[in-house]
Amino acid sequence: MTLRVVILLSGRGSNFQAIAEAALPIEIVAVISNRPQAAGLDYARARGLAAIALDHTAHPDRVAFDALLADEIERHRPDLVVLAGYMRILSAAFIARFEGRLLNIHPSLLPMFPGLKTHERALAEGVKVHGCTVHFVTADLDHGPIAIQAAVPVRADDTPGTLAARVLQQEHRIYPQAIRWFAEGRLEINQGRVNLKGDLTSQSVLSTET
Repeated sequence: MTLRVVILLSGRGSNFQAIAEAALPIEIVAVISNRPQAAGLDYARARGLAAIALDHTAHPDRVAFDALLADEIERHRPDLVVLAGYMRILSAAFIARFEGRLLNIHPSLLPMFPGLKTHERALAEGVKVHGCTVHFVTADLDHGPIAIQAAVPVRADDTPGTLAARVLQQEHRIYPQAIRWFAEGRLEINQGRVNLKGDLTSQSVLSTET
């Protein structure tokens, strides 16, 4: 059975584009943005996908908006909800409603550098390795069970922009991989950790850039 996926985004949706173009065993049943002018919605429309704008500024508070968003998501009967640059903190009630089927990608090697400005913080701390993480979303911000990570070396001449660009390349690689594993039923959460079932030679931490 093909996995039904709803995408949430707030901007251009480059990770959404990588997912849509990855020939995965999924059906993207809706793309929803909290920003009506998000470029990701235009890309969805160009691919003939349902593109839905729900402006969060038109609602009195986060809980009210998240309840509306959750109802809209449920209308499409998804097996998985994918955050692809969705730039809002989700309420606990929303997260509980989709627990175990809500994925996010974060531009750092979690648990290092949760939150914003990850590349600036990595350079300020002088780390030698940086990267990105796909994880299941929990109420503990940017600390859910990790599905896959990719690492890149930090170069002496890196700026936040150059480092972000190289990390983004890895995001576009590992997010489709995590979704493929989910679709294949290979991601198993056990005691707050993700076990990759079926192939003991597979690694959940991938580092390819030298």
